[in-house]
Amino acid sequence: MDFQELLAFAERNPMLSLALVGLTVAIIYTEIARLFRGFKALRPAELTALINRDNALVVDLSPSGDFEKGHIAGSKSVQLSQFDPENKLLAAAKALPLVVVCRTGQASADAAKRLKKAGFEQVHWLDGGIAAWQQADLPLVKGRH
Repeated sequence: MDFQELLAFAERNPMLSLALVGLTVAIIYTEIARLFRGFKALRPAELTALINRDNALVVDLSPSGDFEKGHIAGSKSVQLSQFDPENKLLAAAKALPLVVVCRTGQASADAAKRLKKAGFEQVHWLDGGIAAWQQADLPLVKGRH
């Protein structure tokens, strides 16, 4: 296929061509935005390494009932409704690696953005949340601690 055939296709299918350009721009924008957002998504294995290597503080935003049913060992429970970057537990960890987790990864990504804006230096979130952790066959502990 040469450039003339490609141009002819674009002329015959303007909506399809426009959709392709729009999707390409959206993907490029998303990837560039991810590079500059200041916090990093972690996979479960990366989180395990960060906990073991750098003693990261893991903050679980799950509702208390879900937290008690299963959470990452050593994580601290902070209810999403009470999440505040100025929280005493969080404020003490401003220079430490801090990882925010939730059940699916959606709420924790938003919380990570808030922490970065509040001046936290090493902010991470568990991509896919506790569900991804379980899918990687990593253990959860039950109870309040």
